[in-house]
Amino acid sequence: MLPLVALVGRPNVGKSTLFNALTRSRDALVHDAPGVTRDRHYGVCRLNAERPFVVVDTGGIAGEDEGLAGATARQARAAAEEADLVLMIVDGREGTSGLDDDILRWLRKLAKPTLLVVNKTDGIDVRAALADFARYGIDPMLPVSSAHRTGLDTLLANVLARLPEHGQASLPDDDPERIRIAFVGRPNVGKSTLVNRILGEERVIASDVPGTTRDSIAIDLERDGRKYRLIDTAGLRRRSRVEEVVEKFSAVKTLQAIEQCQVAVLMLDASEGVTDQDATVLGAILDAGRALVIALNKWDGRSEYERQQAEALADRKLAFVDWAERVRISALHGSGLRELFRAIHHAHASATREFGTAEVTRALEAAYAANPPPVVRGHVAKLRFAHPGGSSPPTFVVHGTRLRTLSQSYQRYLENFFRKRFKLVGTPIRFVFKEGSNPFEGRKNELTERQIARRRRLLRHVKRGK
Repeated sequence: MLPLVALVGRPNVGKSTLFNALTRSRDALVHDAPGVTRDRHYGVCRLNAERPFVVVDTGGIAGEDEGLAGATARQARAAAEEADLVLMIVDGREGTSGLDDDILRWLRKLAKPTLLVVNKTDGIDVRAALADFARYGIDPMLPVSSAHRTGLDTLLANVLARLPEHGQASLPDDDPERIRIAFVGRPNVGKSTLVNRILGEERVIASDVPGTTRDSIAIDLERDGRKYRLIDTAGLRRRSRVEEVVEKFSAVKTLQAIEQCQVAVLMLDASEGVTDQDATVLGAILDAGRALVIALNKWDGRSEYERQQAEALADRKLAFVDWAERVRISALHGSGLRELFRAIHHAHASATREFGTAEVTRALEAAYAANPPPVVRGHVAKLRFAHPGGSSPPTFVVHGTRLRTLSQSYQRYLENFFRKRFKLVGTPIRFVFKEGSNPFEGRKNELTERQIARRRRLLRHVKRGK
């Protein structure tokens, strides 16, 4: 278990930039606009290889207790309460403010070891900046520039001097048994609410305001003896509607989360049905080739007629992904979670299943015998053998001749045949067709002198016989 360091302060003082500098990553979303960070974001600082520690980035405390600002402040306070050391980040260019005074007053009541980090000191008189914060009575004051990575060595030395050897924070692991699940969908469909319901705490901010979540938040969980990594993502919209720079960054983070996950849970609003935005998100999942579970959220409170209409609309618009399991849930009340995790396990097992060359070839022979390819321009494609080509998604490499004549319908037939034979649920299937090349193509058969003489004798013999 590692010690935990929390970064707190008012909005737009450079907490996320410092987090990225300490963790040597770009995990935290950084922008000049205040209020970009809202949820707690954890990472590991390994600048000192012998004594790593966990860093938590928090949203700015704006002095409000209601709405998104209040929820962000509660997340920051929760991070400070569980930390072994608090770094209060202030802006060296703007000087002290009333919000800084309020935050420091609250930290003193919290009675946690605290360091004052004066950020953005590049290009200014450092002594004058520190003199402005001297009235806070915190010694030492540490001037840094997170953007230019200056002052980090002194900051690290002071942090390590005040940290205990061990803490309560766990080190993020790369256990291959841990199932990585990304909850994706358009804005305001209940992704954060579902993550909080699964965890049993307010770990991420959930609000009725669309676009509340801006960064992808990964949280490790152990449930019923199995390990998971839950990834709460920002809502994806069509590109034509994305205007703000922050939202573009959020979309990139969401797409990265889809690429890194093993199972994507596409959340739909049962009260609104399947929209064009949902199709956009679904397209991103299919392009990445990830296992898929479709969750119809807000199922509670719907009348029987509304449920039938929602089911009929989903059947019609999601017919091309009929291999994905559909689960009816209520993220607010927690109903359907057992069925959701059962579907996730089915999809993960199908996507990561290992195949042998013999069984794949037998399946190909059975599919060929049941329904041979159609004749195209007087020729028929020959499917000779197949072997596995990878997992997540399951990939099969088919070898033969004239495979370029295979139509899309026959390729779909092969996909459905393999899916039914191997009982693959919740995962796409990919085929790679490889034709054997003719080693003598383009080569002219040159006769030797002996063959030419023999041919001449044969011709003379034929002429004498006539």
